Amino acid sequence: MLDMERLCNSLVTWLVQRVQQAGAEGAVFGMSGGIDSAVVSVLCKKAFGDKALGLIMPCYSDENDELDARLVADKFGIECRTVVLDNIYDEFMKAVEPTDNIMAKANIKPRLRMTTLYYYAAINNYLVVGSENKSELTVGYFTKHGDSGADLLPIANLVKSQVRELAAYLGIPQKIIEKAPAAGLWSGQTDEQEMGLTYQELDQYILTGRINSPEKEAKIKAMHQKSEHKRQMPQIPDF
Repeated sequence: MLDMERLCNSLVTWLVQRVQQAGAEGAVFGMSGGIDSAVVSVLCKKAFGDKALGLIMPCYSDENDELDARLVADKFGIECRTVVLDNIYDEFMKAVEPTDNIMAKANIKPRLRMTTLYYYAAINNYLVVGSENKSELTVGYFTKHGDSGADLLPIANLVKSQVRELAAYLGIPQKIIEKAPAAGLWSGQTDEQEMGLTYQELDQYILTGRINSPEKEAKIKAMHQKSEHKRQMPQIPDF
């Protein structure tokens, strides 16, 4: 069991130190209405006060996600702006050749959000703080150069269950803690359904190195191996 008070204080201190080392003045982060972004938002608020900026970036998104993001922003006094990306997505799709590849089209959304975050980071001299957790990173459940595109990933050493513990400690609204995790790539999409794994199973494997299902253990190992390139800097020749 982690000491949540100590963990929270350490993460806040780490954020402050990294931003100062970069010569930046604060942090900008996406607010998706999910638990991971809620935790990151509150940590940034604790670290940077009024120099913490949350962006809600709907792109043909469920309107309830924006309401949940606003719930967190209002409860913790986080400065929050909405940038609607629907039209930008449409214009991009008009400019490229059409495809029936659902993932190719869906991954445009987090990449547009990443671009938006870096725009606001540049005009404010902030760093971009991402909300990937260890469970997602282990199996590559993120969009390369999308939601993984950040300067700092404060909860990247925490599995999903630990993020939930930290969320409870921080006072994140219970409806968000209990909400089914979803990347918001398309209507009705959920993380666990898409991965074919529960976070409980994934977390158990990460923390202990084993689960009771050999098939799912093999699946996790295969997902980790296949996504290795997503966790690395671009490869360069060694000569």
